[in-house]
Order: sequence, then structure tokens, then C-alpha cells
Amino acid sequence: MSERILMSQASVSAVEEDFVLDALRSGWVAPLGPHVDAFEGEIAERVGVRHALALSSGTAALHLALIHLGARPGTKVVLSTMTFAATANAVVYTGADPVFVDSRSGDGNVDAELMVEAVRTLLADGETVVAAIPVDLFGRTADYDVLEPGLADLGVPLLADAAESLGASLGNRAAGSFGTAAALSFNGNKIMTTSGGGMLLSNDAALVDHARKLSTQSREPVPWYEHTEIGYNYRLSNVLAALGRGQLQRLDGMIARRREIRDRYAAAFADLPLRFLGRDDAGRDDTDDNCWLTTVVLDPSLVEERRSDSPVVEERRRSLETTPADRIVEAMSAQQIEVRHLWKPMHLQPVFSGARSFTTGVSEDLFTRGVTLPSGPALTDAQIDRVISSLTRVVDAL
Repeated sequence: MSERILMSQASVSAVEEDFVLDALRSGWVAPLGPHVDAFEGEIAERVGVRHALALSSGTAALHLALIHLGARPGTKVVLSTMTFAATANAVVYTGADPVFVDSRSGDGNVDAELMVEAVRTLLADGETVVAAIPVDLFGRTADYDVLEPGLADLGVPLLADAAESLGASLGNRAAGSFGTAAALSFNGNKIMTTSGGGMLLSNDAALVDHARKLSTQSREPVPWYEHTEIGYNYRLSNVLAALGRGQLQRLDGMIARRREIRDRYAAAFADLPLRFLGRDDAGRDDTDDNCWLTTVVLDPSLVEERRSDSPVVEERRRSLETTPADRIVEAMSAQQIEVRHLWKPMHLQPVFSGARSFTTGVSEDLFTRGVTLPSGPALTDAQIDRVISSLTRVVDAL
């Protein structure tokens, strides 16, 4: 049986080994240490912000920022519906209510105009909106040209979930530099990894200082353990920060490889009824995308064909019990290739069934017809060829 091809396997080299070995030999194996300090400085410089705080996850970064911004019971946080659950979970941790906003069809990112309108509507209803969280989906920035001024006019802080977008940009600004603060993730499948970890970024010193205190159990600066507010154990270890420093040195090369893989897919699938999210987005190309994951959406006309009468109409109707994305994922998995659905929108998740949402149907449609393809920089050319051959057969058979 062929070896399974994974969607986004981490790439680790001798560079990272040297950094981690240095951390181990230094004796700094617990949270904090010189590699943490250096990692924070290097990420801040890369993104172009004044302050960075290394944490145990991107979720922790969102959680702490929301606390500082005043998220609590009785308040609202407006966020992208097409995202991983961590974005919404961080809101719920504070007791605030999440309010979900639908996507743009071109790249799946939040509909920026709709997000601003959702905030305006909530404020008009007398609600307290403490933050709006757009998500940079699959490594492509949201439309901050609309979001930053629109939210500023309404007096609502922008907290960017840049968990997937380190290395991407919009204009001359790097992902992670937008808004009041931003969160990065260094989870094992991200563009670069610290195994598990994240980073809070901001130009607001008071926000980062408060988050830093909260992340170390809110210990007061006295000789004994004194606490005036609830804290959390959220700091990153020195060993993992060392791994991150090695990854950061290789980041541009890993992005370039992911872009090369996307370009090969685009050339190979040019005649298939597939649309590449972001790449085919009118008004923007994907040169500012970090190419974390290549995502494709099946042409809706192929789905509509299944509703027409034919000698095998009953069989086709039965096949509609599963979505096009379901069928692609199942068929590729049978060939030992990991292909996944796009994020299931949060407003469709049972746990958030009672949440308010501003929807257009776009995110539901993308979830029904879209999948992510193997995109990791460690993929070999032979593995990419296998993905191309398999997906071509699967789509032709739909």
C-alpha cells in the first residue's frame, strides 16, 4: 500500500536541531528563557510591530487580547464564521457572545463590508461590541483596507486572527500588523511551527504588558505570590521557542516551496472544473498569499448536472446525500491522500446554534464544494504527481 500523503506536514532540518540543542544544553528547558526573548524580537521585526508575546497557542493570544479589550458576559465579539473553532472558543472563554459574519466567495475571507455592517447593526441595537475578529483564511489576509477604517469609525477594536497567515501581506504591510492586535499560531501544521505555540502582536505596549502578566498566572511584582486578577499558564517554553527561531530562518524558503506546489496544481488542473480560492479572486492575485494551504472549489455546474433527468437519475439523487466535498475527501482518502473540507462555518456548528449571525450563504456553499489539498513543503515531486493524478481521476468521475 502507498504511504499516506499528509496535507501539511512540518518540515524540520538541521537548522532547527542546532537551535533546540543549544536550548537543551543551556539548561533553559522550562517556560521563558533567552530563546523566548529572541523569538519575540525576531517575529516582531519580521511583522513590523513594536511588541510580541510568545504564548502556548494562538488561542491563548486571542483570549488574552480579548480580556484586555473588555470581553466579558454581556458583550459581543463579531468574527468570521468560516474559521477553526479556536477563534470562537476564545470569545466564549471570556463570557462574551460570538456573532458570526459570512464570507466572500473569491477567497473565503470574511465579507468586510458585511462585518462592518454587522457591528453597526449591533451598536444600533444597543449592544456593547468590544472587538471584531477577521480571520486571515488559509494564509491570505482579510480586506483590511475596508475593515480598519470601517471599524475605527465605529470605535470598535480590530483583533486580527492571523493564525494561518505569517509571511503573507497586503500592500506593503505584513499579516499580523493590522488592527489593535493580532494572533499568530505555530501549531504543527502551520506555515512554521514550534510544535505547539503562538504569538500575540501589537503596537500597544499596555495591551501586551497586561497580556504578559495574565499569561504568567497574573503574579504581581512583589517578593511573594500576590494576585489581584485571574491569570493563566500560557507562556511558551524556551525549547519550543528555539525550534521556532530555526523555523523562522527557513520561512521564506518554505513559503516558496508551497507556492511552487500551488503553481503545479494550477497548471495541472487548468482543464478541470475547479476554482482556486484566492488565486482566481478578481482584483487580487496570490502573490501576497503565504500559500499555507492550496484550496479548490468544485464548479457548481458540475453539481447541478446531477439534478437533471437521465437513465441513472435515482443513483445520482442518492449521491446527493453527500456533498461534492464529501465525495472528494472520501475518494482521495481511499487512495491514501489527505484532503480535507474547508472549515465548516461556525454558525452551522451545533455548539453555536443559538448564536446570532449575519449570513449570505457563501460560506455554506464553499464548505459544500471546497477542499484543501496537500501543500506541505516537505512533499516530494513524486507525491505531488500522485495527488494530481488521483484528484484528476476523482473529479472526472464525479
